[in-house]
Amino acid sequence: VQLQASGGGLVQPGGSLRLTCAASGRTFTTAPMGWFRQAPGKEREFVAVDSLGGTRTYYADSVNGRFTISRDNAGNTVYLQMNSLKPEDTAVYYCAAREFTGSGLYTRVGQYHYWGQGTLVTVSS
Repeated sequence: VQLQASGGGLVQPGGSLRLTCAASGRTFTTAPMGWFRQAPGKEREFVAVDSLGGTRTYYADSVNGRFTISRDNAGNTVYLQMNSLKPEDTAVYYCAAREFTGSGLYTRVGQYHYWGQGTLVTVSS
């Protein structure tokens, strides 16, 4: 199983980026997939989760209203649309997937079984 994250880059404050995470090796249609981020010197933190194939989403307070998580129809690609970016959003962003189907609010690193390699987002003028 592989998760391939892409779409990071340098963007000015107030700008937008869309991250993509493509899964291969198994189907995650009904398994929760999420995004986390890790800034330099800080622990990895929860950003967003999509449970039940998009019918239930949940966001960290710091990104709620600015970021949107979604999936394609096949369920194996998850996106993170990031708008109104701030310098404090600068981090390496990781996608993650759980092994099992579930509808919970999976916000902890240890609740995920598969991880992508990370993509760097830098918000700076």
